[in-house]
Amino acid sequence: MPLVLAAAGAAALAVDVPTADFFHRIRQDAVTRGYPTYLNMFEPFGHGAGVLFILLMLHQLDRGRRWAIPRLLGCAFASGGAANLLKLLVIRFRPHNLPEPNSVWDTFQHWLPLISGGSGQQSFPSAHAATAAGLAAGLIWLYPQGRFIFIALVALVGCQRIAGGAHYPSDVLVGAAVGCLVSSLFLNVGLLPGWMDRLERWWRPAERTENGAARKTSSTPTESPRGA
Repeated sequence: MPLVLAAAGAAALAVDVPTADFFHRIRQDAVTRGYPTYLNMFEPFGHGAGVLFILLMLHQLDRGRRWAIPRLLGCAFASGGAANLLKLLVIRFRPHNLPEPNSVWDTFQHWLPLISGGSGQQSFPSAHAATAAGLAAGLIWLYPQGRFIFIALVALVGCQRIAGGAHYPSDVLVGAAVGCLVSSLFLNVGLLPGWMDRLERWWRPAERTENGAARKTSSTPTESPRGA
């Protein structure tokens, strides 16, 4: 999947500028300028605060799977962090910072800007898309029955980044590729998954003991007062 997404990102370079121009006109038009904002509700799935909120809900609502939280944190935040590191390798202007480029190559500038470029020149790749893809991969691993919902949320995060002028389609696709690749290091590739498995096996018995004690306490009948 990372290779497929990366290849799609390379192909998307051909439509980056026309797509950005299309949404730029929508945002400038008095009638349609509000339409892209409807996608803003999906942005938290690719944002650090949104990730923490989702995992807080998991912690509270699915206590039997609390052991998976460290792995999911790794999938999401390592993916976003990797994308942010890649941003330091090359300058690419965001669509709303370069509204009318002559070609897609005008959006790219010199190599190794590190932190000198600022956010407006850190379009490639999308850290939101990487975070969303990493989180979705972890959630699909934990809740496979929800895979289509999680994939749809990643797509909607990507659409929000494109429609809002924060990224080009190629940024989003390469960001999603980064998320899939990095999350695989926590799920099924390399040595880290085995280490995470051992950590989770250590955590699970403690939860079973806690839940079993709670059930035993709740099932113990209370003695009625004499003479009642």
